[in-house]
Amino acid sequence: MTPLDYDFLRKLLKERSGLMLSADKQYLVESRLTPLARKAGITSLGDLVARLKARNEQLTVDVVEAMTTNETFFYRDKIPFEHFRDAVMPNLMAARAKERRIRIWCAAASTGQEPYSLAMSLKDMKERLRGWRIEILGTDISTEVLEKAKAGIYSQFEVQRGLPIQMLVKYFAQVGDTWQIAPEIRATVQYRPLNLLQNFANLGRFDVVFCRNVLIYFDQETKTGVLNRLAKLVETDGYLVLGAAETVVGLTDAFKPVPDKRGLYAPNAKPAAAGATVTPLRTLAVAAAR
Repeated sequence: MTPLDYDFLRKLLKERSGLMLSADKQYLVESRLTPLARKAGITSLGDLVARLKARNEQLTVDVVEAMTTNETFFYRDKIPFEHFRDAVMPNLMAARAKERRIRIWCAAASTGQEPYSLAMSLKDMKERLRGWRIEILGTDISTEVLEKAKAGIYSQFEVQRGLPIQMLVKYFAQVGDTWQIAPEIRATVQYRPLNLLQNFANLGRFDVVFCRNVLIYFDQETKTGVLNRLAKLVETDGYLVLGAAETVVGLTDAFKPVPDKRGLYAPNAKPAAAGATVTPLRTLAVAAAR
């Protein structure tokens, strides 16, 4: 790959996904795109770039998906899920006692481990949540990983990463050499493709947004833009959850850290965004949970 080809790919990936690649990451691009080019019958990365320049949209989508990092595992980093169980849900249940409805968005759902971790945690709270409507939306830029998330099938290695054994026994069935999460858990999460660089206002408003380990790949301007648009969707008494290496400090005043809760943020008090609409999602039927 020539330096000019690499520069073109860097600009394309920044424009389409927000991914920032430094000058020394050419090896990474070559390692991820060479198999893609081979699969597409393209003889070289130079030819691949030429097709991208000719505005081959499907190939562009495939390149973005190949370069997207989809690292995830069940109950990743543990602390955000402890905050969710011990602080976020009790506070929201007190605040929503009348309407008894909570909406949750996992903005980088990848192959589904994060939203399914939340769904399992909620199932374990079923007695306290009886009669409540809980909606979980998972989105990702990659349609390929979303298809795996919908299927809910994971390898032995994947279920061993962070998943407590009691959760495996309770909510998974072994299928050959793999494990599939129970239908009642899969049914609680709706998945949709979504690019965080594009408009997502039509998703409606949320009580909790998990947007973890995504902002680290963006430049400061992109981070600020995403956070400010997220702020328009989070309820004024809701929560934003970021990754351990991410922060709002120095990027936006739309959110403030929750004291003594690392990675948890609350909106600075602002009136609800006018005209926000709610797109219906599947509802977690807690009342009917077994």
